Amino acid sequence: MTSFLKKYSIVGQTILVMSIFGMLFASLLAIFFEFSNPVILKSEAEAKQRLLLQVIGGKEYDNNLDTDFIDIPPNVYLKNKKNGKAYVARYQNKVRAVVLESRAPDGYSGDIILLVGISSDGEIIGSRVVKHQETPGLGDYIDIEKSNWILAFQGLNLSDKPSARWAVKKDRGDFDYMAGATITARGAIKAVHNALLFFKENKAQLVLTNVK
Repeated sequence: MTSFLKKYSIVGQTILVMSIFGMLFASLLAIFFEFSNPVILKSEAEAKQRLLLQVIGGKEYDNNLDTDFIDIPPNVYLKNKKNGKAYVARYQNKVRAVVLESRAPDGYSGDIILLVGISSDGEIIGSRVVKHQETPGLGDYIDIEKSNWILAFQGLNLSDKPSARWAVKKDRGDFDYMAGATITARGAIKAVHNALLFFKENKAQLVLTNVK
């Protein structure tokens, strides 16, 4: 009986020690997240700002893109789950371009988020991938730091390229893709195309109707 109690006493002590260590680890993890999360968010915001400048770089503007934007509620084209932003670039109080954030929910490894800059006449002036989780060395060629693939959209519009051509060559479209990473390209192409469709349908709301 004494041996039995001793055995289970040791087991109880072990469980207690493990529980204490578990709670300490969870507390440390929570503290780490509390301090690191603002840093991560700030880093992501800075990266997005750099890409925003790249996307709009083809147009002259004199306003502050950070504060000049239109709220975009969840939309069937942009696939945004919560309110997003349409950044408006103006020059001498005239709208020159708008930058939309478009989401591809069907990437190979998850969401692909892109910024798409569109001029007042509906032409793409730039596009950049803000966030993705595609396979390193394979699906990450959509990132400007890995490849120039994303530059293929520059200068395109809905008039010159009908919807059927907004696809990879494997699907009888016009766009190249990397073998083994077709899904990644499909998602990015669809997101850019959807941004143009959103722009066309909401041009008046984006204050671009009468801009030349």
